[in-house]
Amino acid sequence: MESMLGIRFLASEYPTGPWHRGRIDTLGLDENNVPVLVEYKKGSDSGVLSQAASYLSWLDSAHHEFEAVVKEKLGMEAAESIDWRNPRIVCIAASFSHHDRVAVHRLYERIDLVRYCVFDGGLLSLMLIESAPGSPRPAPALWRRRVREEASRAGRGGNASPSVQASRGMAPGCLRDLYAELDEALTAWGEVEVAPLMHYIAYRRLVNLASVVFRPKHEAILVYLRLDPGTVELEEGFSRDMRGVGHLGTGDLEVRISSPADLERAAPLIRRAFEAA
Repeated sequence: MESMLGIRFLASEYPTGPWHRGRIDTLGLDENNVPVLVEYKKGSDSGVLSQAASYLSWLDSAHHEFEAVVKEKLGMEAAESIDWRNPRIVCIAASFSHHDRVAVHRLYERIDLVRYCVFDGGLLSLMLIESAPGSPRPAPALWRRRVREEASRAGRGGNASPSVQASRGMAPGCLRDLYAELDEALTAWGEVEVAPLMHYIAYRRLVNLASVVFRPKHEAILVYLRLDPGTVELEEGFSRDMRGVGHLGTGDLEVRISSPADLERAAPLIRRAFEAA
């Protein structure tokens, strides 16, 4: 689950109790500490979306129960870091109807439709075919305060949504123009979800393809790409192997962006990360 979906396993066939009357195929926590409910269907099933919405309703009422599972499986630090604003449902099936693909964009839930295919020799492929960002729940007070403070420092606020305010506030003035170019590069190859989190901005498809961290004192943007550093010719001062090195966000290859020229050098790596995600 972690290598193909970016999700840490918590439990399988998890009972939702007498009211919701179901068993969730898999409970997980993704790489951005967001709760995930995974449902698998052999073939296709037109009822998967209503089932997903029902299970998210259970999750809304079971925060303490879910936190206890995370604490037991992943430890206290993971349990205290859960991001409850926009839980995810991942539906994995051999196919989805046209109506399923349209319906996910009419729901308020964050849903990924993933198609599986099994080939001769036991090769399994997963492909994200539809994704809806959902409507985030109210953010924790600490996160809302940080958004207001950083948006105020950036000189912007207005009526923008919390996620947009967070993106603006997290980009220091000295890096705002460079970040705008980086954002275009990270989203140029297809549909990518941009998720401003407390300490970094995640760019994700089925999994994170990049995490962006600002370093205003050094007038640089650090981009952590989902690439194997062993497949990249590392350049001192530009790219770095982060395997086994703690850092904010996800991704094993660090790329330092300090100028448009750096961004141009990083473009082929960004394309590879997009294709890998």
